[in-house]
Amino acid sequence: MLRLLRAAGTAAMPLALAIALLLFAQWPLRDAVGAGSTQANDLAQWLFALYVAVAVVHAQHRGAHLVARPDLGASGSAAAQRWRRIGGALCLLPWALYLLATATPMAWRSLRAAESFPETYNPGYFMVKLALWLLALLLALQAVAELAGAWRRPPH
Repeated sequence: MLRLLRAAGTAAMPLALAIALLLFAQWPLRDAVGAGSTQANDLAQWLFALYVAVAVVHAQHRGAHLVARPDLGASGSAAAQRWRRIGGALCLLPWALYLLATATPMAWRSLRAAESFPETYNPGYFMVKLALWLLALLLALQAVAELAGAWRRPPH
């Protein structure tokens, strides 16, 4: 499971460049071409939502995500570190499962309707809602992987 999460993070990395290019392209498209800037913005929005959904989990897996108490990260015994991992996963898992349960109907309706952006009517807004669902799924998988890893490796 961890390999899958790592692969998803690696696959999403090029999205950061695509987002930056699309956001940069808005000005020339608007000023020089006179068209396409809203489409570039809308595409950048759903790519950003997808990127963030994967990047948050990737950063958490690599230990690069913000934490409430960074001073506790590597300190303490192996048993204390193990219980911190278990506690973090047990805090995250119910929230991720709740988000999955509540976001699934909304994301499914949006996908089936091929929901468009409300301001521009450009297609693709459903991707923002699917990214929310993906974030919840990846966070739940990450929490399960953390729990499994913590139970498998006893403290020294």
